Amino acid sequence: MSAVRVEVDKERCVGAGMCALTAPDVFTQDDDGLSEVLPGRAAATGEHPLLKEAVRACPVGAVSLTGEENS
Repeated sequence: MSAVRVEVDKERCVGAGMCALTAPDVFTQDDDGLSEVLPGRAAATGEHPLLKEAVRACPVGAVSLTGEENS
């Protein structure tokens, strides 16, 4: 299992919520409607089935993955 870190750039986020819809066990939206990573979920595994899809679904590129995956 490879560890990656998932982040939401709050300055870029427009609150579309696509990440929260795609991977609701990793993302949520705050009181202002901006996306954020749920507590304890920032260090995710590269094997989360919808994490890459959630990154791709963000219309403004506010969600990113950092770290290396060794597939």
